[in-house]
Amino acid sequence: MATTKYTAADIRKIAQEEDVAFLRLMFTDINGIIKNVELPIDQLDKVLANKATLDGSSIDGFVRIEESDMLLYPDLNTWLIFPWSSEHGKVARLICDIHTSEGEEFTGDPRNNLRRIVEKMHQAGFSAFNIGPEPEFFLFKLDEKGQPTLNLNDNGGYFDLEPVDLGENCRRDIVLELEKMGFEVEASHHEVAPGQHEIDFKYADAIEAADNIQTFKLVVRTVARKHGLHATFMPKPLEGINGSGMHINMSLFNENGNVFYDEHSKNQLSQTMMYFLNGLMQHARGLTAINNPTVNSYKRLVPGFEAPVYIAWSGKNRSPLIRIPMARKTGTRLEMRSVDPTANPYLAIASILACGLQGIKEQKDPVAPVNRNIYTMTEEERHANGIYDLPSTLHNAVKALKEDPVVISSMGEHLYKSFVDSRELEWSAYRQTVSKWECDQYLKRF
Repeated sequence: MATTKYTAADIRKIAQEEDVAFLRLMFTDINGIIKNVELPIDQLDKVLANKATLDGSSIDGFVRIEESDMLLYPDLNTWLIFPWSSEHGKVARLICDIHTSEGEEFTGDPRNNLRRIVEKMHQAGFSAFNIGPEPEFFLFKLDEKGQPTLNLNDNGGYFDLEPVDLGENCRRDIVLELEKMGFEVEASHHEVAPGQHEIDFKYADAIEAADNIQTFKLVVRTVARKHGLHATFMPKPLEGINGSGMHINMSLFNENGNVFYDEHSKNQLSQTMMYFLNGLMQHARGLTAINNPTVNSYKRLVPGFEAPVYIAWSGKNRSPLIRIPMARKTGTRLEMRSVDPTANPYLAIASILACGLQGIKEQKDPVAPVNRNIYTMTEEERHANGIYDLPSTLHNAVKALKEDPVVISSMGEHLYKSFVDSRELEWSAYRQTVSKWECDQYLKRF
């Protein structure tokens, strides 16, 4: 998404010229859910003066009721007018950082936290951490009351076209709306599972990339609704078919260019890249709760559906956790394949970057790459090759997170505590739920 530098004067001028009627102030809670406060445009001066307020006690993971008053500080460079029409007039948005009532950056704001880790990256001598996400989603039909069903709108498969891909028109309209908003869409296609789609857009530096992921989700859901469909980023809405991931492609830059590329090495991959890769490998288990933060995430991370299950890397096959695509020079990158679209992008990118920087600091090489299908290897073969499992449940992932000080520090005390509390509440509720599977298995047998 092309970044335009705006001043307060620019925004006032555009809002008047474009007859903007409402302003949506957007931010993200601990669970990665987009929140917003909508104000009439006559409150624009108040917003630009950083005086718009928020009741932080009403937002998951923010603050207690006795310290609830918070301020919304808009990032002026995120100014955007939504391309879809409204009967009440045009709506613009600004993505905001959360500050305390004293004007200090709120440590429980995921976006502020990502900025903190990016600053550590700058202090380490790097200028940019480019992220290219590949978010997948399903399209389901709505019922007569406008509620989502589990009825798919097509029977398409990977790269299929009409007539089996009935989501083609919806996906095309999503792309058109994204392009109106400044996204550079690189690919759009039907994914492996029926009703599943992927739209890839151009990489951006860490904070902008996280902003783009959140904006993308909003656009997908909005356009799908206009087609009588419900778009979901739930990782595994249907059993027996592939789930939805959000592969994260990443590359690290300094003033000389992409530090993952080394034209003089045998495979043109730099030693810095190997250290960064080892950081991800060493902290893969601790990262999993952040990259896969829901109970449902672990229904996707199972063998047989192209999702990674084991901690390994390769440049030649797609079964490991981390893949090195063939592109070189500025395109040299790592692809982390475990992340799913329920992840809070600000937390996920911050923790991935922190672990990679830790790897560079420690200067240790990763284990050897695995260039065969890991799914066909026995447990003994995997362990002999230094390949171990990712956590298999949210409960186990949170346990791994608690044992990883590097990942914990990537979140800070407030976010870490809020995140763990939220995940443990979810696991507790799930653990107490009696599923249809259990009734089908046990009701008549016992």
